[in-house]
Amino acid sequence: MKTISWRSVVCLLCLFGFWMVQTVSAAQKPDGRSPGAGPTVGSGPYKAIMEMDPGLPGHTIYRPDDLSTLNGTSLPIVVWGNGACANAGNFFAPFLTEISSYGYIVIALGPIVQLNAAGFPPGPAVPPGPQGAGSTQPPPNLPPPATHSIQLIEAINWAIAENQRADSKYYHRLDSKKIAVMGQSCGGVQAIEVAADPRITTAMIWNSGLFPKPTEMAGGKSMSKDDLKSLHTPVAYISGDAEDIAFVNANDDFDRIASVPIFRGYERGITHGGTYRQPDGGEFGGVAIAWLDWQLKGDQHASLMFKGANCGLCVNPRWVVRTKNID
Repeated sequence: MKTISWRSVVCLLCLFGFWMVQTVSAAQKPDGRSPGAGPTVGSGPYKAIMEMDPGLPGHTIYRPDDLSTLNGTSLPIVVWGNGACANAGNFFAPFLTEISSYGYIVIALGPIVQLNAAGFPPGPAVPPGPQGAGSTQPPPNLPPPATHSIQLIEAINWAIAENQRADSKYYHRLDSKKIAVMGQSCGGVQAIEVAADPRITTAMIWNSGLFPKPTEMAGGKSMSKDDLKSLHTPVAYISGDAEDIAFVNANDDFDRIASVPIFRGYERGITHGGTYRQPDGGEFGGVAIAWLDWQLKGDQHASLMFKGANCGLCVNPRWVVRTKNID
């Protein structure tokens, strides 16, 4: 019987640990700011907030607080599927707020909810993935997913429409030609499905990968390895090490994808819980921002984290990297 390592225990404690986030007001000033929104966070040049919009009630939006400071800069669009397909848009708040603070609108599935003492949204407990490191089978007896892949498409459609609506605070402030889809664990499978949409510019798959056999666990169509052929953009797979329950599936996806630029990186000592709830999303937050800055903003300096034999993550002893079609 495989012994559970101390790293697995620490990761699970982190994954289920409590993180309280503050619900913010959706009331707006004329410049798009949210009065009474509470503390703004993120280490980037924009102070980001988390809110809900009545036009998209089943989602949570992360954006720069004062849209008037954009000075003509358009925000690329990032849509996010939660781990466990959870219906809680504040489930990954530190990580998503950090991304937004660097000049992105991020739309997560689910409303802002009161997280319980374990750091999870209310409702039936949903396991984060298959049990045991390296498992290639979905966990048994899963409850029905609380979110569905189509909701990521709804978020994209809403953002594009808001960018064109003259009385919207987002009017001509979003870049509808630069769209990323991302997700963690179950949400990563949702992201793979939506990445087939021709409007997608890039995809990031976090602690996730497709199972060898077709599954419908992510609230969309039945997904199999054949669906990897629908990827048409650069894609990054980021995970923890071999203790991450998604490690084997992520590696197998990488091996099968040949037609698009693909980056595969995993961090030693990190398992399925990632670093999402650390301040500013931890090291995963920095990786996400660099990839998005490269793919959605054309930032060649940011690309150096991923390109070349001496890329930033390649020479980082905490990381192991594989690439195809990147250089």
